[in-house]
Amino acid sequence: MEYRRLGDSDLEISEIGLGSWLTFGSGIAPADAEACVAAAFDEGINFVDTANVYAHGAAEELLGRVLAGRPRDSFVLATKLYFPMSPTDRGLSRDQVHKQLDASLARLRVDFVDLYQCHRFDSETPLAETMEALSEVVRAGKARAIGFSEWSADQIRASLALSPPNVKFVSSQPQYSLLHRDPEVDVFPVCAANGISQVVWSPLAQGVLTGKYRPGEQPAADTRRASTEMGWAMGDLARDDVLERVQRLGAVARRLGVSTAQLALAWVLREPNVASAIVGASRPEQVRENARASGVRLDAEALAEIDSVLH
Repeated sequence: MEYRRLGDSDLEISEIGLGSWLTFGSGIAPADAEACVAAAFDEGINFVDTANVYAHGAAEELLGRVLAGRPRDSFVLATKLYFPMSPTDRGLSRDQVHKQLDASLARLRVDFVDLYQCHRFDSETPLAETMEALSEVVRAGKARAIGFSEWSADQIRASLALSPPNVKFVSSQPQYSLLHRDPEVDVFPVCAANGISQVVWSPLAQGVLTGKYRPGEQPAADTRRASTEMGWAMGDLARDDVLERVQRLGAVARRLGVSTAQLALAWVLREPNVASAIVGASRPEQVRENARASGVRLDAEALAEIDSVLH
């Protein structure tokens, strides 16, 4: 496993991160989740990402139990706030930043998180209030660094205009994969210029970029696509025309001696501004395969071939 610096922070995180959306606390059994975490540590993954809203707190609670026996300095733990936790608890107000972080810390059974992220932008709360509150939790030692997810370039610039005196964001968490490249246009450039790294979600496009789903065929019963708890998030990614292109991508992977999933992850990690690709998993063997994408290098010929296959 190789590691990269997270923006301007002092955090070193694994190129492959372990995510918990749709899986931990809801989509898979607790024993399977625990096995995935164990496999992640075995492979050198130290970056674990969750959110208060994942399974409405259950993902954090599960991670709290599973991580409790491990040294606190052996993992970099990230969580988020914004989405509703009750009819009156949502957003990025000062009260919510403090309340939701304290609740997350209790569920995670830790005194601090390494990275506290705004899950989305809150247009109903003054940005200055949010930045001041995030700075307060960092200065109080409850978070080592702060980040955001799915903010626009203009929203990122607005936050930078407020820091200093406020603490500055060091991470951005956008959706990014071979099938979703939008952040390259404006989010990556403004972040790269300002010491903000990407920790991308869905780098395997909800599992589509593993190549295991074939056009015209029903998904296997034990897959994410077949799951009512997890499959809903795939949307248009499961169209036959998309699946056909991914099957062609498999030929490129075989020529390079890697799996289709490893090829897709290596493609994401070719971008210097990406610090980590966050993957979800329902089985430990998936974690192991994904982890071994770290360090895979794609040359210009391979990148051109990938583009020709997908476009």
